[in-house]
Amino acid sequence: MYIPTAFRAADRAALYELIEQYAFGTLVTVLDGAPFATHLPFLIDHERGVLLGHVARANPHGRALDGPAEALVIFQGPHAYVSPSWYATAPAVPTWNYAAVHVYGVPRLLDEGRLLELLKRLVSKYESGRERPWTMDLPADYRRTMVQAIIGFALPITRVEGKFKLSQNRPAADRRGVIRALRAGDAGEQELAEFMTRFAPPAD
Repeated sequence: MYIPTAFRAADRAALYELIEQYAFGTLVTVLDGAPFATHLPFLIDHERGVLLGHVARANPHGRALDGPAEALVIFQGPHAYVSPSWYATAPAVPTWNYAAVHVYGVPRLLDEGRLLELLKRLVSKYESGRERPWTMDLPADYRRTMVQAIIGFALPITRVEGKFKLSQNRPAADRRGVIRALRAGDAGEQELAEFMTRFAPPAD
């Protein structure tokens, strides 16, 4: 990923936090000589530095998840259009602010026991806080059929890159204008405003 120095995010804890919050990522490998992508939810094991995910057994991507080839997983954080009318300085042109994390590693397949553990963790994460949380209390035959229809994998993180493009290359007055305008926008723009406030706060 092209990362100008001003936009480089090197704090691994912040990168892992983004992965945790925006966990629906894009898995990219080379399959039969061409790029192949699958969109899926991930879990991250912070202590071990491992991503965990699963794909449908019918997905040809499964053939690329237990070999020597490196995989790329892309996570997209908050993003929005930035108008030059929000800046205090001129001339200027429009741009797009965003946060993204790229993770690299060689995936390995999970056995059935670890796959079941992964599924339980996914369910626990996304059912947590619901009024009537769903559990995996399923008939044994049905659960076995469903589990056999997917492939689980672990991807030890060998390299991680972060790009937080948050107007760090603009004067503080311009950043304040961007944050102010984004806060008056829709939910996604407001989310980016809070992200900018945290990771690229304008100096007083």
